[in-house]
Amino acid sequence: MSTPVLSRFDHILSPITIAGITFPNRIILPPMGTEMGTEDGKSTEIEAEYYGARARGGTALTMTGINFVQSDLEPVQPGLARADTDEHTAGLKGIADAVHAAGGLAALQLTPGLGRNNQNYDAFGMEPVSSSDNTYFFDPTRRCRPLTTEEIKLIIRRVGEAAHRGYEAGFDVIDIHGHTGYLIDQFMSSVWNRRTDEYGGSAENRARFAVECIQAAKENAPGRIISFRISVNHRFEGGRTWEETQDLVRALEAGGLDMILCDDGSYEAMDYVFPPYYLGDAPMVEAAARVKDVVSIPVAACGNITPEIGERLIAEGKADLIAIGRGLIADPDIVLKLRENRPEDIRPCIRCNQLCTGNAFFGQAIGCAVNPEVGHEATRVISEHMARTPKRIAVVGAGPAGLEFARVAGLRGHTVDVYEKGDAVGGVLRPAATPNFKRELFKMITWWEHQLEQIDGVTLHLRHEVTADDPVLSDVDEIVVAAGSHPFIPAAVAIATDATPIDVLDFHLGAPVGDRVLICGGGLSGADAALELAQQGHAVTIVEMTDAIASDMLMLNRTSLLRDLAVHNVEVLTGTSVQEILPEGVRVTDAAGSRIIQADSIITAFGLKPATELGAALTASGATVHTVGDCVNPRKVGDAINDAYELALAL
Repeated sequence: MSTPVLSRFDHILSPITIAGITFPNRIILPPMGTEMGTEDGKSTEIEAEYYGARARGGTALTMTGINFVQSDLEPVQPGLARADTDEHTAGLKGIADAVHAAGGLAALQLTPGLGRNNQNYDAFGMEPVSSSDNTYFFDPTRRCRPLTTEEIKLIIRRVGEAAHRGYEAGFDVIDIHGHTGYLIDQFMSSVWNRRTDEYGGSAENRARFAVECIQAAKENAPGRIISFRISVNHRFEGGRTWEETQDLVRALEAGGLDMILCDDGSYEAMDYVFPPYYLGDAPMVEAAARVKDVVSIPVAACGNITPEIGERLIAEGKADLIAIGRGLIADPDIVLKLRENRPEDIRPCIRCNQLCTGNAFFGQAIGCAVNPEVGHEATRVISEHMARTPKRIAVVGAGPAGLEFARVAGLRGHTVDVYEKGDAVGGVLRPAATPNFKRELFKMITWWEHQLEQIDGVTLHLRHEVTADDPVLSDVDEIVVAAGSHPFIPAAVAIATDATPIDVLDFHLGAPVGDRVLICGGGLSGADAALELAQQGHAVTIVEMTDAIASDMLMLNRTSLLRDLAVHNVEVLTGTSVQEILPEGVRVTDAAGSRIIQADSIITAFGLKPATELGAALTASGATVHTVGDCVNPRKVGDAINDAYELALAL
């Protein structure tokens, strides 16, 4: 008898039983706030559809984001999810019902408080509180008031009440929010807990608040799994490390915990909470492996984990479950595609944090840079928007906007011809994807290529530069121009006749550079090029006229970038203007006056301007033209993709 061939993902797709409840596979959606609720924190149908879509895609356990259990001692920012009154139960039930209807298990995350990390005390006229008299994170000159024993007991009671609401709403799992340096974490960590009562001192005492929250949840949600999310390593000097955490997780298990989610990070190292592309694949897997060494309950690994890495971790016994957060935002059907042995069809998360975490930080409903259907799961269903009258559409440019438009328009039934003047698709993404830390961008290009190959009505034409009088445009119904952008050098910057500066995109495409490199412009493009060069061993200087580099970056990503630039000794000169590019270097001016900085190679990264020429020429000829992407206004890749999707759904 022949031995059956094992799937590449047999381990991650295998079932697991926890506290009597069987998960059909090992992939879970970890807690992430959606900002899709009402001002008073009630869940909505839109939010239920979002979670339901992840369950329909085969995710074993779909966990909600943060739900506050009390406003007695801390303010709750408008729009944040809540479970602190019976009025919130109906909305929570809507989420659980949507997940169950899709065949999944549902978890409700409960947040006892943020403590010193709550930024809203002043707006509500409240006093910052914490485990001890810690500095207030948002104003280190201020001190928090330590919670009294009576107040701790009140919060524990509120956890129990919220857990019962989750039980009534039908959730299968109640998760206690214990990571990121939030209130429970402040009690567990000696860096923040200097109490001398039963909630301070020994590891057992520091874990007592967490354990009593777990027990309150267990008592009020009988028969449900109780899980806990913990930061194993705070990743800042003086913060909690694994050595301190190991005794804490033992205490949590002894207290009745059924499952634990392990990651790293804190407000002091926020980039580990939402790891951007700079941190690479699976930067926190050690957290799960270390906890699994000392507990017997199932352990979930978190943070930039791909299905391939997850399969290996489970096979090696370093985790029992794999939490995929932003990856399941980008593609809710990961499990279905793995079951069908189609991993190449999984839309990759590019780890940009742009519209998911970025939106949430500003109180906006989350979206996704690569999946425009996020937050619109009930309305943006391509199969329900098939073209009544299929059209013949010409798309000029195979960058992100052109490729996404062609994909969606082709799926709707239109005939789409995409014309690209270069010999490869991807547009500005292709050079941007050359650093190892941005390889997820390249995966996006290959994903589009594979998707378009499967759509009969889409044809790609490489090495074809379209002009306004091109015959290929003569018999089309619609023209979509996605021509991208051009690099530019400000008029105020002089270039000596014998100087040969290198555009940053040309550098990414392989233009050779010398040992000492000076980069003119400290935006994202220049800063990323500087990091790539420094990692290769070059001596790099960035010259930026404003007072900060990468100032338009999301704070989470910028934290990683600045740390990596410092580690690799990149010299950053802010408040410094480029006056002239010379063969031997660059003439600059700063507060001290004018000087020449010598370099072997000079890279210009001043920015981009829209490529408007073709669109303007076609419009002048009387043609009806739709422009999309950077040729309208150079922005981030997610903006181009989302705009292209909307246009393709509307035509």
